[in-house]
Amino acid sequence: MKKLGCAAALAAGLMLVVPALAAVNVDAYIKKDQFNDVKLSPNGDYLAATVPFEDKTALAIIRRSDNKVTANFRLEKNTHVAGFWWVSPERVVISMSRKIGSLDQPLLDGNLYAINADGTQPGLLVGQSVQGAGLGTKIQPKKVEQIAAFLVDDLPADDKNIVISVSPFTDDPFTRADRLDVISGRRQQLARAPVRNADFVTDNQGVVRFALGYGTDNVRKLYYRAGDGAEWEMIGAENDQGLEIPVGFSADDKTAYFTAERKSGPDAIVAYDIASKTRKEILRDAKVDPSGYIYRNGTSVPVGAFFIDGKRTTRFFDDSAPEAKLYRSLEAAFGGDAVRITSSSSDGRLALIETSSARSPGDFFLFDTVAKKASHLLSRRDWFDPAEMADKRGIALKARDGLELHGYLTVPNGSAGKNLPMVVLPHGGPFGIRESWSFDDDSQMLAAAGYAVLQLDFRGSGGYGRAFTDAGAGEWGGKMQDDLTDATRWAIQQGVADKDRICIYGASYGAYAALMGVAKEQGLYKCAAGYVGVYDLPAMFKTGDIQRRGSGETYLREWIGDPAKLAAVSPNRLADRIKVPVFLAAGGEDERAPIEHSKGMERALIKAGTPVETLYYDTEGHGFYTEAHRREYYTRLLAFLSRHLGGQTAAAPAGKPAAAK
Repeated sequence: MKKLGCAAALAAGLMLVVPALAAVNVDAYIKKDQFNDVKLSPNGDYLAATVPFEDKTALAIIRRSDNKVTANFRLEKNTHVAGFWWVSPERVVISMSRKIGSLDQPLLDGNLYAINADGTQPGLLVGQSVQGAGLGTKIQPKKVEQIAAFLVDDLPADDKNIVISVSPFTDDPFTRADRLDVISGRRQQLARAPVRNADFVTDNQGVVRFALGYGTDNVRKLYYRAGDGAEWEMIGAENDQGLEIPVGFSADDKTAYFTAERKSGPDAIVAYDIASKTRKEILRDAKVDPSGYIYRNGTSVPVGAFFIDGKRTTRFFDDSAPEAKLYRSLEAAFGGDAVRITSSSSDGRLALIETSSARSPGDFFLFDTVAKKASHLLSRRDWFDPAEMADKRGIALKARDGLELHGYLTVPNGSAGKNLPMVVLPHGGPFGIRESWSFDDDSQMLAAAGYAVLQLDFRGSGGYGRAFTDAGAGEWGGKMQDDLTDATRWAIQQGVADKDRICIYGASYGAYAALMGVAKEQGLYKCAAGYVGVYDLPAMFKTGDIQRRGSGETYLREWIGDPAKLAAVSPNRLADRIKVPVFLAAGGEDERAPIEHSKGMERALIKAGTPVETLYYDTEGHGFYTEAHRREYYTRLLAFLSRHLGGQTAAAPAGKPAAAK
C-alpha cells in the first residue's frame, strides 16, 4: 500500500524483506518496530507516535497538514516513553519507564512530562526526578519529593488539568490522588486511599470514586465513596467469589461498570446501580475474560469489550450503539483482522485505527467516518509480508483431569501441518499471563526454521476466569507441568508433531517449565532451552526482586508454595534425571531470575554428565536487550535446535556478532 508522508518522516533505518531462503533471517525478527503506538490529537491536526531506538523510545509529533515533525521528545539512554495522552488539542502528557531486558515489562519510573505539539514548553511535571526549578524549562518550580506519579484521568473536558495517583517510594505504600496542572506542575490533593497499593477510578466529572488495593496480606479490597470529601466504604474484598474491579461510569454517573470475577468460569461485566447498590450482569463470554474495553469517543464511558477466544472479537453493551456499528463496518472492511480504534477527533469525524493479526504486526489507518474512507498511514514492520508469515490458529484440548485447555498452534507457511518437528513454547509469568492471537517473534521465527510451535495456556494462566488462574497455585512442576505434557501428547496424537523431534523452550517461568519438562517426562523431548530462567525454587525466597516486599513474600508462599517443599520440583536438584542436551542463556544484571539460577543449573548438568551449552552476558537483564546480543542468542538457539530437530539455522549476520561472556 502507498504510505502517507508521515511514515517517511518518522521511519528510521532500512526496510528489510524476509528472503525466501532456507536460512532464517534473524535480523528481521530482532529489529524493533518502526512505531509502537500512534494517537490522533483531539482537533485532528496532529499525530503523536512512539518511536523505538536501540537504547530509548522517543515520542514524535507530526502535523498532518504537511507531514512535518513538529516535536520530538526523548531522554537519556535506557529511558522509554511508556504512555502518552493528548490532554488538550495542543499538549501531550508523557509517562516514562526504564526497561531492562526485552522480556520485562517496562518499569515505570513515576515521572510525568509534558510537551506542546509545536515542541514548546517541554518539561518534567511531577515525579522523583523533579529538582528545584525543573529541567530549565518554562514550567514553574515544583515540589521536590521522592514520589512516583501515574495518570488516572486525562479529564477530556479540561484542557489544563489531569488527575494522577501519587505514591511514595516505600514498600506497599499508601497512595493519594492529586489534580495536576499540565502547564505549571502545581498539584492539589483530591483524596487519600484507604488501602495500600491502591489504584483509583474517577467518574465523568473527574471525582475520585473508587480505590482498589491490597496490603501485606495480598488480599485485594475495593472501596467506594459518594463524592469529594465523603467517607470511604469497603464494598468488596477478595474471597472465594472473586473481586469486582471498576472500569468506568455511565455518562450520567448513575451506574458504574465492573469486571466481576466469578467463583467458576470467566469474568463478567457488571452494571452497578449507585443508588440501589444492586448489580446486573450485562456481558459475559462462555470461555474467556474481557481482554480490554471500548470507550465512547472522547470519554471514559465504557460501551463494549474485546474478547480473545482464538481470534480477538468485539462485543457491546448495546449492539445498536454507534460504536458497535462503526466497529462492525471496520471489521468487515478489514477482512477478519483485529481492529482497534486508538483515538478519534473530538467531533468524531476522524478515527485512527490499528489493524493486526497473527500474521501482521500491525498497520495504522486514518478513517474518515463521513466519507467512509480509510487511508493507510504507516506499519509497525513493513518488511514483513503477512501472506508469507506462518499461520497461527487457536486450539482446545482436555487435560488428564478433564480441565479444558486452550492455546495456539503455529505451523510453517505452506506446510500441510503434519509430522513436523515441533517446539513447545510455554509462556513466562506464569500467573495471569496468557497467549494471544497476535504476531509473535519467537513463534514466527521458529516457524520460518521449519518447526510447528505449540503455545498453551496451562492452568494458572490468565484470561479464563479466576478459578482457572487459582488452579495453578502451588503447581510449579505439578499440574501446570502436566498440562504442557498433555498438550505435547495431543499434538502427537493429532499428527502435527513427529514424536521423535520435539523440544521444549521457554523464558523466565517458561525456562523453568522447559527444564522441568525434560526432568519429569523422560523420552518425550529431545532437547530443552531455558532463557533467563529460575531453576532453584527455594532460592526465590532469598534472592531476586519479588521477595523484597511483604506482599511479595506472601505472593511466593501462596502461589509457588512452602520453600521447605520446593526442592523436589527444582530442576537444579533433578539434573541426574535430565538425559537430553540443554541450552541455557542468562544476564548478569537480571534481578527477577538472577544469573546464579542458570549457572547453578549448568553446574548440576555438568556433574550429571548432561550436555549443556550456555550464553551469558554480564550486562544484560531479564531478557537480552542489545541487538547484537539478541542476534547471537537466536543464532545459537536456532543452531541448537537444528542439531537436535533438523530445522534451519540463522542466515549469516551482516556484521560480526558480539562475543559472549
